[in-house]
Amino acid sequence: QRRSLAPSQLAKRKAGDEDEEEEEEDWQPPTGRKRQKAAAETESGECYRSPFRKPLAQLTNRPHCLDSSQHEAFIRSILSKPFKVPIPNYKGPLGLRSLGVKRAGLRAPLHDPFEEGALVLYEPPVLSAHDQLKIDKDKAPVHVVVDPVLSRVLRPHQREGVKFLWDCVTSRRIPGSHGCIMADEMGLGKTLQCITLMWTLLRQSPDCKPEIEKAVVVSPSSLVRNWYNEVEKWLGGRIQPLAIDGGSKEEIDRKLAGFMSQHGLRVPSPILIISYETFRLHAEVLQKGSVGLVICDEGHRLKNSENQTYQALNSLNTPRRVLISGTPIQNDLLEYFSLVHFVNSGILGTAQEFKRHFEMPILKGRDADASEAERHKGEERLKELISIVNRCLIRRTSDILSKYLPVKIEQVVCCRLTPLQTELYKNFLKQAKPVEELKEGKISVSSLSSITSLKKLCNHPALIYDKCVEEEEGFMGALSLFPSGYSTKSVEPQLSGKMLVLDYILAVTKSTSNDKVVLVSNYTQTLDLFEKLCRSRRYLYVRLDGTMSIKKRAKIVERFNSPSSPEFIFMLSSKAGGCGLNLIGANRLVMFDPDWNPANDEQAMARVWRDGQKKMCYIYRLLSTGTIEEKIFQRQTHKKALSSCVVDEEQDVERHFSLGELKELFTLNETTTSDTHDKIKCRRCVNGHQVRPPPDGSDCTSDLSQWHHCADKRGLQDSVLKAAWDAAVTFTFHHHSHEEQRGIP
Repeated sequence: QRRSLAPSQLAKRKAGDEDEEEEEEDWQPPTGRKRQKAAAETESGECYRSPFRKPLAQLTNRPHCLDSSQHEAFIRSILSKPFKVPIPNYKGPLGLRSLGVKRAGLRAPLHDPFEEGALVLYEPPVLSAHDQLKIDKDKAPVHVVVDPVLSRVLRPHQREGVKFLWDCVTSRRIPGSHGCIMADEMGLGKTLQCITLMWTLLRQSPDCKPEIEKAVVVSPSSLVRNWYNEVEKWLGGRIQPLAIDGGSKEEIDRKLAGFMSQHGLRVPSPILIISYETFRLHAEVLQKGSVGLVICDEGHRLKNSENQTYQALNSLNTPRRVLISGTPIQNDLLEYFSLVHFVNSGILGTAQEFKRHFEMPILKGRDADASEAERHKGEERLKELISIVNRCLIRRTSDILSKYLPVKIEQVVCCRLTPLQTELYKNFLKQAKPVEELKEGKISVSSLSSITSLKKLCNHPALIYDKCVEEEEGFMGALSLFPSGYSTKSVEPQLSGKMLVLDYILAVTKSTSNDKVVLVSNYTQTLDLFEKLCRSRRYLYVRLDGTMSIKKRAKIVERFNSPSSPEFIFMLSSKAGGCGLNLIGANRLVMFDPDWNPANDEQAMARVWRDGQKKMCYIYRLLSTGTIEEKIFQRQTHKKALSSCVVDEEQDVERHFSLGELKELFTLNETTTSDTHDKIKCRRCVNGHQVRPPPDGSDCTSDLSQWHHCADKRGLQDSVLKAAWDAAVTFTFHHHSHEEQRGIP
């Protein structure tokens, strides 16, 4: 401590030292001048102490104890005072953002709209300087920008699709309507586009808040797990979807009730993935609240507005509806109306108005027997329908995939019946006499049964052997036509033309390559024959049909697609797994029998030519020559031509066949190499050999013949089919190569 050296201060200190010595001897209270003055002031009652001085409190070693209630009240008073930045008029952030604290300042988009490659779905209108001064900053719209995690992986056509979907569901394309149909062909990434739409709506809007709280995805049961995996794949754990693919009724109801009770800016599980069947059974729970968006995968299931699934979905309280279907037109225009009416009710009128104004004139104009006036009227109504529907429907064909995927060669192989099949076929037509019923203009139950019997006979005589044993109508005395000692326990490929060709295709593929094969059929009995054939040839295989559980389906598909998987063949029931499955582990697919609905065949044949495929793909469509199968194929062509007119807007689709030709179903043409080829009046061929271009220099006359080759053994370019030629089968096939469509010779 620093001390003064003034003489007066030195004297005082010296006097103080002497006093200390006296205190040690005999302590006495100090009697200095200040003490005397203070004592005098006390006695007189006057105090000359400075008002700025405070009396000193006596310090002790004991803490001062407060009452507990006083202490708690004191602490609460401290905590109740909000922290304030000690800067006058400060309005900036408080540092680290706390949960639930709204960020102050101007509104901003969730992602940078000016970043390179940004996909901007909405851009606020440009305002003048005067308008910017007048606008309320708290209500100014912001950009809507797709999350860069997704926009970086979207292909150009997918970016266009996401923009279209967003414009539709936000009512920017059709005021007052919030629905659309995603009608891209198979393999173009419809799932990814819809996931991008959901994620954007759940996170942002021009109002700087989420557009929706919850979304529901309804799909076939076999695709529920696939949707869950796709969400996990593209969003990487940013969101937790709720997938319901099984469980008791009480458990499912509890999960659905929990989903519907979620509200707020951050919903824990904002996406529900559910099958059509489960949705229909538990629709009451989902109808108690509202949902921001519903997506119906494979939406052609809603083609009938009278069924329970359609009614249950239509009663769901949601304005935004997206329907996914690569084949929106399957059989007739009224089914097409049901799909459009589901997403945007009223834009085509009622069902009766649509039928009178659109369907009847268009179908009359497409008939080969139509008059010139009917054709003209049909074309006008068709253009009107297209102009209305195109506002809420987006359609891109698989030609786009040619830039990203290997070549696909699609071949229709017409196989002659074996002698046994021919005799059984003719014997059935003589006994059942289904043609007479059709001539009378009626189709009875027996007629439909006859169609099924003939289709099974074309696959293999073993499928109708039991009917021959029981001598049902059409098969009386047919048992004697079978070889002696015949048994259905073992498959005999030589008794069926198509099975014989299939046996050769599998054998050559197995011995000359490491390719895998998908076998598709409409009948589980045919799949049983495939199994017998595989066991006899010792081919490893897996089988997927309606009896397999949903969870097991996903596992066997994943295992088959693995390059290290030993399975050579994947057997698929087109009814159970023809939609949405990704079987890129195989690059050859055999469509063993045709379906009346071309969409089913198209869906099944698109399983191998998809994103991720690395090999050239071969599609074999097997038809029995001159039989009902060719008539079914011809009918498919008529339906696909109708779809091309309405959905694909192709103007030059050939009016292939008159509707009256259905009466020719129950005939057998034994003299032709292909009844379909004869009917399309191909001008590329002279004496059975292809000539390119056609002899008269004109283009093809029909849509079916647009890309077809008619070949004998010399014309076959597929080594597998060349080897199968030894089966003594005459081939005429439809050759569809995307390399050719791009102009590569």
